[in-house]
Amino acid sequence: MSVTSSRLARFSQGPNVLFCYGTLRFDEVLKALLGRIPEQVPASTPGYRAAALQGRVYPGLVVCAFGGSAPGLVLTDLSNDEWRILDAFEHERYELREVALSTGETGLTYVWPGGDVQDEDWDATEFEQRHLAKYAARCARLAPRLAAGEPKGE
Repeated sequence: MSVTSSRLARFSQGPNVLFCYGTLRFDEVLKALLGRIPEQVPASTPGYRAAALQGRVYPGLVVCAFGGSAPGLVLTDLSNDEWRILDAFEHERYELREVALSTGETGLTYVWPGGDVQDEDWDATEFEQRHLAKYAARCARLAPRLAAGEPKGE
């Protein structure tokens, strides 16, 4: 799979779909960041897992040594402005990469390069119950800055 030299270089490349395996799977987070809920298709990415990260409520997509597959969804209708918002939102350690999807297509996703990875998988249900409301509120606070092209600042 190819690694982009710059995350924003995505604008000159395909595919134009984003695979989401963590917090961006939640409509509340997407609505807070983008002001809408993009079109979604269920998918997974074989050979990866959504790992819990030490000290963080969001996961990191990492290669799974024992096979497996990270469940998620594909956002299929993002505008360039929405891509810029999501790119600015994602932690700078993430690498935007093209991955194979269970749909038989490829998509871009934010892969965690290593460090702070825990043995257990990230628990989306626990995130939803314990952190989603506060996380979505934080996203809503950040959204105007991100849309204006300013740094996240948090």
